[in-house]
Amino acid sequence: MDSQQQQQKIQNPKTQFPETPEMNDRDLANDLLSMEKYMTASYHTAMNEASHEKLYRDLLAIFTETQNEQRKLYETMFQKGWYSMEAAEQQKLQQSYQQHQGYASQFPYSGKVQ
Repeated sequence: MDSQQQQQKIQNPKTQFPETPEMNDRDLANDLLSMEKYMTASYHTAMNEASHEKLYRDLLAIFTETQNEQRKLYETMFQKGWYSMEAAEQQKLQQSYQQHQGYASQFPYSGKVQ
């Protein structure tokens, strides 16, 4: 990895742990985070398809709780340096912004969200 790529990473220093074949805290957290992401996606789909109001509200409550736990887990992993992100390049941000601004002209009501 060259220095330019290293500068684009957003990551905290890694919390050290023994490198063994057994699952460590980072492996467990990674597994849990994957499961939480899968669960929130599944609850989201179920909410979209729920025709009964009480069922929808129950799913929404479970979804919200699961999403909050997923966020806490992500924050913990990020703080420990076990989760990193690539910094977005300014040019890519500008291109994406312009692309999505163009979509506004496709909205009904003169491009204004109501």
